Amino acid sequence: MRTSPLAALCLALAFAAPGWAQTPQTIGLEDLTWTELRAFVRAGKTSVLMPIGGTEQNGPHMALGKHNVRVKALAERIARDLGNALVAPVLAYVPEGAMEPPTGHMRFPGTITVREETFRQTLDSAARSFRLHGFRDIVFLGDHGSTQAGERDVAARLNREWAASPARVHAVEAYYRAATAGFEALLKARGYRAEEIGQHAGLSDTSLTLALEPRLVRATPREAPASGEPSGVEGDPRRASADLGRLGVDLIVTQSVTAIRKSIESSRR
Repeated sequence: MRTSPLAALCLALAFAAPGWAQTPQTIGLEDLTWTELRAFVRAGKTSVLMPIGGTEQNGPHMALGKHNVRVKALAERIARDLGNALVAPVLAYVPEGAMEPPTGHMRFPGTITVREETFRQTLDSAARSFRLHGFRDIVFLGDHGSTQAGERDVAARLNREWAASPARVHAVEAYYRAATAGFEALLKARGYRAEEIGQHAGLSDTSLTLALEPRLVRATPREAPASGEPSGVEGDPRRASADLGRLGVDLIVTQSVTAIRKSIESSRR
């Protein structure tokens, strides 16, 4: 008995089915198909969080992708608490200093910088893309200090342009403030010193990374800086721990969710 082409195709698909994925239980935009995304937006997931990281040195003990991994993990937690949000791909290329001569983190191998205007144009284009596809609230979450002004300015400009539209852009600086000044104050209240907490790759920075992705932190640096060579660390990470980091994570998520909801509510008035 001969099998028809259609029957043969159905049979092949039946055997192949275990390897075909169902719609994932995810909030990551890049994990969805375009039809799945459209269905989510139509069902009310009309907020999108844009995690903004950065690729830079983090001392000899912490990997270059710290900001990118961290902001993705935090954005996912924030989105789940919000309940109606998806998370866009991480923007890993941000202003990190000049090249000629190298300044700031650009003095260390692996740091990647872009021009300020390039960064702002990327934010602008991404926001316009999200609006085109039905998102009403586009949220910038910047894990890096150099991006805060650009996020603020792009959001303000687009909101002026879109005044007659329901779409709004929210530059949520509360995220960055919680991760820096807010977490620093919490650690000081527990007896840690300012010079230990540090501003970059110190106690607070390293603790956050240990809480979210410990594989990025080296117990022993593979290659220590030569004598007299800068380490790239501002602070002292030796007493960093995942337990301390979880305090910071909770603070960042709680304050960010509150700030996002407040910003969205204000924009609807």
